[in-house]
Amino acid sequence: MNTLPNKLCVGSVLKTCHRGIGLGLLALLLASSSALALDINQANEAELDSVKGMGPALSAKVLKARAQGSFKDWPDLIRRVSGIRQNKAQQFSEQGLTVNNQAFHAKP
Repeated sequence: MNTLPNKLCVGSVLKTCHRGIGLGLLALLLASSSALALDINQANEAELDSVKGMGPALSAKVLKARAQGSFKDWPDLIRRVSGIRQNKAQQFSEQGLTVNNQAFHAKP
């Protein structure tokens, strides 16, 4: 017999009581799908590699270019890193990657 009240939950947000499993799963899904929120000027190699479409070769190019100075904006990133053009920038931005906390906006 359980001596603890049914509503008592202990631990992190992800731990749930048997009645809270639906809410816990919903919170987990929202957290995992809610964008990366990663600025390219602050990201380390592993974080850059985690961006879908980036890969080790491209993240190495980003880090090498960033060693010369932070990226001012998306056009600066596109100009300085071969392999990143508007399509890639849009793809990365949709995943939450930013340049100086700014999302990519394609120019018509």
